[in-house]
Parts: sequence; structure tokens; C-alpha cells
Amino acid sequence: MTSNVRRAAAFVAVGALSLLAPAAAGRLSPLVATAVATLPFVLVAGVALYGVEDGPLFDLLARPGDYEERRLYGLAGFSLAAAGLAILATRFGLPVETFVAGVAVLVVGNLAKESVRAWVDSVDPFVATTGFAVGGTLAGVAGFLGGEAVAAGTLGPSGPVEPVLFLAAAGALFAALLRSMLFERDDPLVLLSVTLFLWGLVELDPAVASTRVLVGLAVSVFFGYVAYALETASLQGMLTGVLLAFLAVVLGGYGWFALLITFFGVGGISSKFRYERKRRRGIAEDNEGARGSGNVLANAAVALVAVLAFAASGSVGLPPALFFFAYAGSVATAMADTLSSEIGGLYDGPRLVTTFERVEPGTDGAVTWQGELAGIVGAGVIAGIAAVAFDLGPVATLVVVAGGLVGMTVDSLLGATLEGQALGNQSVNFLATLGGAVAGAGLAVAVGAVRLSLSIPLAL
Repeated sequence: MTSNVRRAAAFVAVGALSLLAPAAAGRLSPLVATAVATLPFVLVAGVALYGVEDGPLFDLLARPGDYEERRLYGLAGFSLAAAGLAILATRFGLPVETFVAGVAVLVVGNLAKESVRAWVDSVDPFVATTGFAVGGTLAGVAGFLGGEAVAAGTLGPSGPVEPVLFLAAAGALFAALLRSMLFERDDPLVLLSVTLFLWGLVELDPAVASTRVLVGLAVSVFFGYVAYALETASLQGMLTGVLLAFLAVVLGGYGWFALLITFFGVGGISSKFRYERKRRRGIAEDNEGARGSGNVLANAAVALVAVLAFAASGSVGLPPALFFFAYAGSVATAMADTLSSEIGGLYDGPRLVTTFERVEPGTDGAVTWQGELAGIVGAGVIAGIAAVAFDLGPVATLVVVAGGLVGMTVDSLLGATLEGQALGNQSVNFLATLGGAVAGAGLAVAVGAVRLSLSIPLAL
């Protein structure tokens, strides 16, 4: 067993202290319960900072950076983050089982990842990350069910298991993404982020079916691996896409997933299309066309918010169809803008969208008629899939196309006016998809498409 595996196992043991929160909550007074749940982590942090400076225990728990200062800063930071979450769990409404699950996802995920690295020589980062996600998912399920059982004083789950599997998988994918982007010393940030993310999903109280969760995991991971293997997405970009696609399947439905995966697939392929020619022109995507997490989020973050809003629409009193058109408009924008840029950039004679003067290829805000046509086709593809998947009528289908074209135009206008000065490319992409979402939802209301779509089963 390597030192990394032993250290990860020791962190699992420390993480098990989170079970004190459900054991104390509801049985003791709030003040005493908070003390019981929090003080053990505070004591561990104190010992890490001032009680262990060398020896076998220090070597077991120390990360490489800890040796310089002779302080176990990694363990102390993790313990203090857990203590803060324990306060939220016992005093401020964070469900205790969510706290336990968040800790379990991180510590067991780290252990699984380090175990894979130790057992497999020259392991591919994808395999190690898969180990983290699988281990984190299983640990998340155990954390939710175990925390609930300890809190209730029972031996088994008191509710359906399907939401637990969804929450655990989503939390593990989110944690794997953060783990791939951050340093090992950033475990406290990962722990806080994952637990708060799970808390937000719990508040949605999603009604999910086990079939959709399993299918969502399978197809999301499959397409994510294909994108990674074909080098159309980096590891971080692949994880971001998998997480977003999984949430789209479970919280929206298979039709929602079809729209998103079409954009990811066609967008990735278009980035690779005539890549060397684009590189010579200076307009090619970095990293050989493999899209990173920033690029994926810039194009799909608005869609994710729309999916979450759709899942919460019953509690906010707004028509679910409103968020569907926002989602479809944002994805149509992402598709239209990507094809417009990737195809249009191959042609000469681009003109600035604001003045129509000729500019060099690759100039921000420059358009070609070929690129505009490709963008229209891209928005039409998304609208066509939406029409088939959700049985949209002609008016509703045109609303999706219009949302995509409005968003594509917003991207060009921002590129010509603000990009490179006040905004970066990813910010422009985000604002463009936001514009497409607002246009899609607004036009749907204006023409009555939302009213006409109220009977459509949008959660197919």
C-alpha cells in the first residue's frame, strides 16, 4: 500500500466523524448537538496544526507541502471545513445525511482514485477519475442512507433509493470535476462546494425514476468517453459535459438530453473540422480543438440553470414550458454560434457585423454569409430535434430557431464591441446563450407558445 493510499484511508477515518452529526441532531439540544458534531473536527485540526510535527503519524497524514512548515495543513483545512458544515447541519438546515454524504463522496472518492493509481501502472487520468467517480458515488449512497439511518435510529432506508442514487452520482461527478481542476491541497474547497451543491439538489426534491438515473449515467459516461477518446474534449471538459448531460436526463428527460448531446457532438466535430487550416489562420480552438471545462460551461451553464428551474417550476408557480423554451433557445444559440464560427472562419471576406467593413479572418465580431448560413442550419437542427422529441408545432419550433439566431447575433455584436476589452471569449459565449434563452422564453410567451405547450410532456 502506497503512502498516498494510506493517507487517503486515514482521511476516510477522520471523515467518519461526520456520523456524529446525525447521531446528535434531534436527540440533544441544538447547542449540545452542535458541540458534539463540531468539536471532534476542531480537535483534529488543533492536533494537526500543533500536536504532530514529525514521526510516523505525521508521515502518514502529511501531504508534500506539509513537510516544509512541519504542519498538517491539509488535514487541518479539511477538518475545519467539515466543522463548518457540521454547524450548518445542526443549526442552519443542512440535512445531516447530506453532510455525511458530502464528506463520504470526497474522502472515499480520493481513496478509490489513489487505489487505482497504486494498482495500475501508468494509469490514464480518465481511469483514475473514473475510480474517483465510482467510489464517490457508492460512498455518497452509503452516506445518505447511513446518515438517515443513524438520525432515525433505524437499520434501513426510510424512503425511495432512486433520489439517493441520483444525488450521489451527481455529487461524485461534480467532485471529480473539481478534483481534476484544483490542487490536492484544495480539498476543503471541494468539500464545501460538493456539500452545498448536494444541498441545493436536495432542496429541489426531484421525483426521479431509477431507470432514468441508470440510463442517464450510462449514456452520459459513454458519450463523455467518446468525446475524450476522440480528443474533442479535455478531461475537465468531458467531466463537465457528463455532469450537465446527466442532470439534463434526470431533471429534464431524454429529449432534453438529446438537444444537449447533439450540441456537444456536432460542436466537438466542427472544432476538429479542417483544424490545420484554422490553426494557420489563427482561429483554431486551443489544445488541438479539445474543449475544456470553461468552454463547455460558457456554452451550457445557462442550459443547466434552465433545467434546474424546470425541475423547481412546480414550487415557483411558473409554467414548466417557459424554462423549456429558455433551455432550447440557449442550446440552439450554442449550436448556431459554434457552427457559425467553425465553418464561417474557413472562408475569406468576413465583414464586421456592426459596420459591414471587410476585416481579417478571425476578427472578433466578423461574420461571413457561409458562417451565418451554418448558424441557421445549426439552430434549425436543434429546433427540429425539439419538434420531434416534444411534438412541437410550427410556431413553437420557429421560436426555438429564433432564439438561437438572436443569441448568435448577440455573440457577434458583443464580439465586435466588447470582446477583448471588457469581455473574454467565454464571457461572450455565456452572454450569448443567455440572450438566446431570454429570447426563446420571451418569444414563447409573446406568441402563446408556452400556453400551447402546457400539455406537452416536456419530461419525456
